[in-house]
Amino acid sequence: DLLDAIAKARDAGAWPKDARAVIAGDAQARDSYRDELAARIGALHLGEIVRLSDHVGDMPAAYLACAIAVSASTDPEAFGRVPPEAGAMGRPVIATDHGGARETVVKDISGMLTPPGDAAALSKALARLLAAPPETLSAMGAQGRRHIEARYTVERMCADTLGVYRQLMG
Repeated sequence: DLLDAIAKARDAGAWPKDARAVIAGDAQARDSYRDELAARIGALHLGEIVRLSDHVGDMPAAYLACAIAVSASTDPEAFGRVPPEAGAMGRPVIATDHGGARETVVKDISGMLTPPGDAAALSKALARLLAAPPETLSAMGAQGRRHIEARYTVERMCADTLGVYRQLMG
């Protein structure tokens, strides 16, 4: 979906000439999936725009290097790490509107949520944020960081878990 969305944005003239997308992550022994992505990049003529990266050992640096983080998973994740990690690093996030992203991304405040499997909607979200002034992206990122800091700390998780245990114990 992300690759199709990038191609749509490019074809509509909404992809800035100097913008690049990096799909980061270890293939985790799914070499055929990585090959499929590479083939799709070639078929869509996105070789000048999209890069596949192997394992990234320093994700905080990777988030800081990006202007926008995208999590376009098609399967709901109970708590996908990309949206909250990117938010914690002060980056606006575009995520699929399901699973944990509904809680970790504040729609139109810290990022954008798009319907699963909807490359056209994802393309529009990309175009909107790519065209946004740096101050807007910075403000969204700051909102995301505040949201994550307020709700997703280890201390908060422990307190909430203990609260459930107390409730269950009566």
